Amino acid sequence: MSSPAAVDVPVYSKREQRGWYAYDFANSAFSTTVVTLFLGPYLTALAKAGAGDDGFIYPLGIKTDPRALWGYLVSLSVVMQAFVMPVIGAIADYGRRKREILGATALTGAGATIAMFTLKDADWALGGILFLISNVMFGSALVVYNSFLPEIAPPEERDAVSSRGWGLGYLGGGLLLALNLALYTNAQSYGISEGMAVRISLASAGAWWAAFTIPALLTLRNRPGPLRLDRGQHLLTIGFLQLFRTLASLRLFPQTLLFLVAYTLYNDAIQTVISLASQFGNDELKIPLSSLTLAILMVQFVAFGGAMAFNWLAARITAKRAVLVALALWIGVVASMYFFVKTTAEFFVMAAIVGIVMGGSQALSRSLFSLMIPPGKEGEYFSLYEISDKGTSWLCPLIFGLALTYTGNYRLAILTLLVFFIAGAIVLTRVDVGRAAKEAHREAGVPH
Repeated sequence: MSSPAAVDVPVYSKREQRGWYAYDFANSAFSTTVVTLFLGPYLTALAKAGAGDDGFIYPLGIKTDPRALWGYLVSLSVVMQAFVMPVIGAIADYGRRKREILGATALTGAGATIAMFTLKDADWALGGILFLISNVMFGSALVVYNSFLPEIAPPEERDAVSSRGWGLGYLGGGLLLALNLALYTNAQSYGISEGMAVRISLASAGAWWAAFTIPALLTLRNRPGPLRLDRGQHLLTIGFLQLFRTLASLRLFPQTLLFLVAYTLYNDAIQTVISLASQFGNDELKIPLSSLTLAILMVQFVAFGGAMAFNWLAARITAKRAVLVALALWIGVVASMYFFVKTTAEFFVMAAIVGIVMGGSQALSRSLFSLMIPPGKEGEYFSLYEISDKGTSWLCPLIFGLALTYTGNYRLAILTLLVFFIAGAIVLTRVDVGRAAKEAHREAGVPH
């Protein structure tokens, strides 16, 4: 009698999970110090210094207002991410060197960020190139990082593991931001210029990113996946082919597709609130920049507690219901910005609520999606997840901007965000997570 075929049993390691958390702690410094606070204003100042007699700069020969450079760079980096991330995801799935790819993308991005220390005078072009490299690598590394989640945690632990990662990420980003703000605000007493303080802060984010990536690289391990290259295929071309195949295969996973639609809608609104809140506080409420900076710091540390609190809630009512609770609170935040938020104190209360729901809604969305994808194809599906995150991030801000242009009223423009939150919540209520998980595992030929 022949013996039954051996079945590989996944082995989950707390040590790997701790290494995985370290990368969230590492890369969040780039988001807070570089993207959120320092690089935009600094590059704008460099562009103004490098403008011609007509007051314009000419990247690639295109006449550009220096004030518009940062927005164009962010948009271009998002477009570049949409092309690069599927290739990185496919290489991670097919190449079976996921850990090395995480290291290559993360350390390349960190190196470009460290190189920002050299930016001075009118180096806006070099600054733009370094930002494009660092931000594209940031998104690419995030695809690989997220794709480890199904491999390091069983389904029943993913909400907790994802939440801890997000929470520690907020702590890491907030801690370095606090140190850099202390350096910037006390630059004269340290005997350095504000420009030098900014350059040190930018480089420190890259050094932080690189240093805390090391524990992840030392603990995470590669696993052989089911995907193999056919003869004549190449890793650099399979990424786009696989993206089209993945998009086509989504018809086999209608619940996964439904979740991506919901996530695209409500996450676009979340990102818009995060990016426009400081503008609302400064321009509409006349809150000074020093107070807004304190609000940004507060949000980072409150978000850690929020991620942990929503993990606790998800364990009791399921992750999907916890995300719906978070979306209800987001709707309340937007409504309060229209009706109630008129003072600095009220703005800080609103910012605290944003911090609480921000970590929970994002961490649980990631763990929910991890349950709905075919085993062995984590890289390509998380590249699609990141494209859903980044690829439409222009839509909600565009509608907000048009509403502000035609009404001239911040509060009326803010109400447009309600449409995205409400629509996303409605679509999410129709997602059957259990059915999605069964469909994904059945297609992959893996028992569920």
